Amino acid sequence: MGTSFKNLWGKLEEVICFVTFVVMLLLGFSNVVVRTLTNYSLASTQEIVINGMVVLTLFGAAIAIKRGQLLAVGFLIDNISDRYRKWLQVGLSIAVVFTLLVMFYFMLDLLGNQYESQITSSALQVKVWYYTALLPLGFVLMIARQIEWLITQLRCK
Repeated sequence: MGTSFKNLWGKLEEVICFVTFVVMLLLGFSNVVVRTLTNYSLASTQEIVINGMVVLTLFGAAIAIKRGQLLAVGFLIDNISDRYRKWLQVGLSIAVVFTLLVMFYFMLDLLGNQYESQITSSALQVKVWYYTALLPLGFVLMIARQIEWLITQLRCK
């Protein structure tokens, strides 16, 4: 069981992105088919697709952090001497984690406000917090991946 949990943890962002993308693809395709065959539109599906893009952005960023592919961080680290690289990696990681913690805090605040107010979306009349509920996990994964990346970098060389 430990190995399967480790495998799931290692691929969690990819699984979430895959499922989100498939849902977006199916909704977009069905909307095109309905528009082509009838004069109607499934315009309300746009709400789900837009929220799916937000999910893809957050979890895609977690994938980029996990792979060490954040452009600005990579540019800074790759263009500095080995002597200062580890210090810069630590400093950048602290800055990234701090920023993500602040964003996580405000995301939880947003989620709490949406839950308390029970606001519904305009198109589907779904509680808005349903869309927001997955987003704090994205920030948690980004923080965890940044810490994992730093540990990996500090162990090298």
